Amino acid sequence: MDEKLLEVAMELVVNGGTARSLAMEAIALAKEGKFAEAYQSLEDADEALVSCHHVQTDLIQRTARGEAIEVSLLMVHAQDHLMTGILAKDLAKEIVELHEKKG
Repeated sequence: MDEKLLEVAMELVVNGGTARSLAMEAIALAKEGKFAEAYQSLEDADEALVSCHHVQTDLIQRTARGEAIEVSLLMVHAQDHLMTGILAKDLAKEIVELHEKKG
């Protein structure tokens, strides 16, 4: 795997993982009734995911231009982190809102 793709994969892993962690933090904060902080964690998770989106868009554009992008186990793992982060953030938002309605 070339150095650029390794960098891309690691950025996806880090930011996807950060988004997931922030989503879980938002749920924990909502359980404590700290809704402003919970929503801030969700916003921070969104920022991490936007960073991932920019990286992923670059890969898609490079592929569209005909550049061969090596698909490695690391790249698949990176995409898994991204998708898990997205799902966790979406579910966390719903859970925070449910806690807020309940409280």
